[in-house]
Formats: sequence, C-alpha cells, structure tokens
Amino acid sequence: MTQRLVGTYLALTIVVLAALEIPLALSYRDRQTDQLFAGLQRDAFVMATYVEDTLSGVENQDLQTVAENYAARTEGRAVIVDGQGQLLADSANGSDRLDGTQRDFSSRPEIAAALDRQVVSGTRESATLGTGLVYVAVPVASGSQVLGAIRLTYSTDQLDARVHRYWLLLGGAAVVTLVVAGGVGILLARWVTRPLDDLRDAANRIGDGELEARADEQHGPPEVRALATSFNTTALRLEQLVTAQEQFVADASHQLRTPLTALRLRLEMLEDDEQGQSSEDLDAARREVQRLSRLVDGLLALARAERAAGAAPPEPIRLADVLDDRGSTWQPVAAERGVELEIDADGLFGRADPDHLGQALDNLLANALEVGPDGSTVRLWATRGARGTVEVHVTDQGPGLTAAQRARAFDRFWRARSTRGELGGSGLGLAIVQKLVTADGGSVELREAPGGGLDAVIVLQSRT
Repeated sequence: MTQRLVGTYLALTIVVLAALEIPLALSYRDRQTDQLFAGLQRDAFVMATYVEDTLSGVENQDLQTVAENYAARTEGRAVIVDGQGQLLADSANGSDRLDGTQRDFSSRPEIAAALDRQVVSGTRESATLGTGLVYVAVPVASGSQVLGAIRLTYSTDQLDARVHRYWLLLGGAAVVTLVVAGGVGILLARWVTRPLDDLRDAANRIGDGELEARADEQHGPPEVRALATSFNTTALRLEQLVTAQEQFVADASHQLRTPLTALRLRLEMLEDDEQGQSSEDLDAARREVQRLSRLVDGLLALARAERAAGAAPPEPIRLADVLDDRGSTWQPVAAERGVELEIDADGLFGRADPDHLGQALDNLLANALEVGPDGSTVRLWATRGARGTVEVHVTDQGPGLTAAQRARAFDRFWRARSTRGELGGSGLGLAIVQKLVTADGGSVELREAPGGGLDAVIVLQSRT
C-alpha cells in the first residue's frame, strides 16, 4: 500500500510539473526570440546612424572595424552594403576589404527590402553556414536618399543553446522536486499505512486466538485512529464474550463434577445394600454416570484446547520424554485389561507443547486400550515422516474403522459404536486431540493399521 500511495504522489507531482514547466519552457523560448529580434533591431538602427556620415562621404572611418567590433561584442554577424547592394564590410569575412573585389548582396531578399527603405526581420536557413539565422535589415538613409543597408544576423544555434540550458535547469528542478516529493510521499504514506499495518496485525492475532491483541489508537490520520478505536471496542467485546463462554463451560464442567461424583458413590452404596438385586439396572446407572463424568471432563478439556489454538509456535522437545511418561502412566491400565503396551521413541525431536502432546496421547491411548482385545498389543512409537516432519503413532489391534468412519471420527460427539466403555466413549476425545495438535502446528489422522486395527498418527514439525 505504501508503494501505491507514493506512486500516486509522484504521478500527481509529474502532472503538476508538466502543466507548469512545459508552458514555461515554451514561453521562455518565445521570449528569448522576441528579445533577440528587438535587440538586433535596436543595434541595427544605432549602427545605421553611426555609419551614415561615412556612407554619405562626410567622414572616413573603417566600416570593417565597426562590423568586427560589433561581432566581438555580441557574437552576431554584421554586414554593411552601399546603395547598390555592394558589400562594404562583413564581420565574418575580413579579407574582402583586402583583395579589392566586391560582393553583390542586392539579390538577398532582406537586403533588397532594406534598400527599398523597409525594416525587415525574420528567420531563414543559411545554405552556406548550414544553420538557421535570425536576421534584421535596416536602411541607411540621409533624407530621401538611401545610402546603403545594414544586416545583423544571429545563429539560431546560439539561441537554441541558451534555451536548452534553461530547459536543463527546469529539468533539474523537476528531478529535485520529484525526489523531495518522493521523500515526503514516503513519510506521508508510512504515516497512513503503519497504523493500518498495525490494525491488520492485530486482526490476524485475534484470528489466531490472541483475543487480547489491540490496535494502536494514538498514531495515524484521524480516520485511521477512529477505525482503530472501533476495532478495539469490537475486539474487547469479542474477548469478553469468548471469555464468558469459556468460563461458563469451565464452571459448568466443574459444578457438574460434584453431583456426578456423589451420584456415583450413592449408586455404589446402593449396589452394596441390594446385595446383587437389580444388579443390571445398577450397572447401567453406574456406567451412565461414568459416561457423564467423562463427558464433563471432555467438555472442560475441549474448552482448554480451544483456548490453546493460536498460541506461540512451540519449541522442539524430545519425544521420548513425553512418550515414556504417558506410557508409564497407562501401563497399569493396559496390564489390568490384559493388553501389552510397547513404547519406542527412537530419540526423535518434534515441535509440540509437552502438555498438549501428553493430553492428545492420553485420549489416543484410552481409545486404543478400550478397543484392544485381551492379549493384543498397543504400540506407542515415533518415526520420521516426509518433508521434515516426525510422526507419533498409537497402533492397536482392535476392529478398526472403515474409511467413512475415519472421515467422521474427529466430529464432536461422534462414536463408532453405541456401546460405552470405561475408558472412553464421550465422542470428544478425537476432537480434543485435533485441537491440541493443530494448536502446535501439526496434524492428526487415522490410518488402517497393518494386519487390522487402527493407527492414530500425530504429525509434527521436526526441530530443523
């Protein structure tokens, strides 16, 4: 955006400079031409008055010297002819006065007009000089008698050189103006775009879950500051709503734990009092209470996982530490269920929050042990993946899932079977795993395990 604004400033500056300098340049050339004609005409009349006595025979002065002196002062050319158009003096050819020959200028249009008592001026091309000429021709007269004529010429190359120098000055001024305008434009553009960039970054941070992010309300144009104020007000309301929602879920989950625990204890006491009577109903009630307890725990974990999304990228950790820790925790459960739990981390590193990875593995191990038949093996292992990733696998030997079931497995409250086990079954476990893993920049997927069963794979970025 800064580049577009600066480009707009420069384009407007170029348009203004062109509108000002082009007419100024053309006007300067016309003015210089008019001044040159006026100066030549004035000089021609002064010289005509000066040489009038010489041409009338009253005085005897060197006309060639007069012409050459004029040329030395003005860089122009002076030609003096008599009444018949014969050359008397020429500042451009001093040898004519020495060789005794005369040149006839009467055929030149401007000389002929001057001998006819006319004052003429204009421009023409000189075939002998190969350049354009600005000329003025005036008669030298005494009373009614024309004694001769004077023609003064000036090369248009000299005029063009003067005009071109002025145009170069205008061009230099234009370049300096553009540089200054570009510098000022950059400052103005940054003054406008920096608050907008800050506003965009704040919006991105909020989108990533950093709800406390705010835009700068102190800098930039009034319109941008007003926009930042409105944005911050909206962000504050959003943060309050999300925080209230999270607090409600957390409070509800916490408040439900106590009555559910008490209900479970009372059912257990009732089961002991009945001494086996109506045991099926009591077992069903106890399982339902356990399911509700897991559901409450799942809701609380899911709320925390939602909050974890958008956190800063984690640092690399040694996967063996997390896998060994969770494996040792679940070993007694596996032994109680007659399932062997194998662990192999192979010294790999991956980018993940240890708590997030531990919670994700708890859910995957609970599911694997739930479906693993007696005498089967659940493997918890890590290996290198493709394109700089590492993979953490939880593989069981249970019934597995179809492709359609694996596609829906991460939906909230979805379960593959209607039966409810002791370790899982709330339908939130895989949704929690997905939230925790994606919060760390990874992904999770379910694959078909070799030989049957399910292979739950957490894909993490390696430390490189």
